[in-house]
Amino acid sequence: MRILVVDDDVNILELVSIHLSQAGYEVIKAANGIQALEKSKKHFPDLAVVDVMMPGMDGFELTRRLREEADIPVLLLTAKGELEDKEKGFLAGSDDYVVKPFEPKELLFRINAILRRYDKAVDTLIEIGPITINRQSYEVSIGKKVLLPPLKEFELLSVLASKPNHVFERDLLIERVWGFDYEGDEQTLNVHIKRLREKLPEGVKIVTVRGVGYKLEVTS
Repeated sequence: MRILVVDDDVNILELVSIHLSQAGYEVIKAANGIQALEKSKKHFPDLAVVDVMMPGMDGFELTRRLREEADIPVLLLTAKGELEDKEKGFLAGSDDYVVKPFEPKELLFRINAILRRYDKAVDTLIEIGPITINRQSYEVSIGKKVLLPPLKEFELLSVLASKPNHVFERDLLIERVWGFDYEGDEQTLNVHIKRLREKLPEGVKIVTVRGVGYKLEVTS
């Protein structure tokens, strides 16, 4: 999962980048709005964390541009908590905001919440190879065969299939499927991956990327 972080304060930029990297995200840094737009076109981030108070193009204008040109969710960082700033942010198209100074855990929590909401808002149908995933009916069709897998297996397959060949970190998969505050054993993920593998047709497989996580591949 790739996140664009935009802030003209190099200390904040580095602080946010470090915490996101430690949480398993790939981070793209930009010091201003122009850089951010250029990098969004080149790297296709999944979400942007944008500071409001920047010279030249402020966070509100950048949010509008990112929504229009890249259609990605935006979390605003603001030093103010006034209702006017919140209203301006949401009118510009932001999904949420965090007031500085903030706790890194709160930032991560809000980012995960946005990504979960955004993921559920994408296409109802996902097609990968011979598999069709219907997010509305929770059905998985393989040719003429229709499966109704357990909910967690369905959600896990949906996440992996949303970006074929993309490596999803183990921690991120657990957060996306079981929730940010999940405190269970990582073995649960292994069990669900094993069960999914048994149900996948020939030509579609879940690949283990050692030390990182998993990706879904179509081989034929």
